[in-house]
Amino acid sequence: MKRRTVILLVLVVAAGFLFIMAASILHNGLSARATPTFLERMLARRVLILAIPASAKKLKNPVPATEENLGEARLHFADHCAFCHGNDGSGDTMMGRGLYPKPPDLRLPETQKLSDGELFWVIENGVRFTGMPAFETPGMQDESWKLVRFIRQLPQLTPEERMEMEKYNPKGPEERQEEQQEDDFLNGATPPPKPESHHEH
Repeated sequence: MKRRTVILLVLVVAAGFLFIMAASILHNGLSARATPTFLERMLARRVLILAIPASAKKLKNPVPATEENLGEARLHFADHCAFCHGNDGSGDTMMGRGLYPKPPDLRLPETQKLSDGELFWVIENGVRFTGMPAFETPGMQDESWKLVRFIRQLPQLTPEERMEMEKYNPKGPEERQEEQQEDDFLNGATPPPKPESHHEH
């Protein structure tokens, strides 16, 4: 009888926990605009840590933190990562705000305390059930290791470096045309004449 009571109690607690989890996840329906609750953030963080193989933690970054490597990684980040993560790593972008869960602020301790190997593993393999894709490209691991070096530098990113990165952010056709017109104007080029409208009466 005692054993049956313990089993029943365990089942009731488990059912209660599952109910709380479901209520937490569905608190705003399935909208990606919802803000994850503390419980969701805690669980997501724990799942990420468990998902990264223990062997990844021990990996050492083979790429030195030279100015050249950091510069290449900064521009690579601007072109490939900033769309979601922002040039400053905050994740406060139009795309980032629309993801669920939102991209983490890469400058904060919860990311910075990950080992180089763990950061490398996330870049190469992505994170399932989030917007983070896998970027593994055979023979191109050095690019990911350089990005790890850059992520370490994000908390000290200077305004000048951010401005340089903006030039490498992906742009749409309209933005490119506007930039070209500004460059032409600053370089003294005559803007092309506007097409004449022919109205026949």
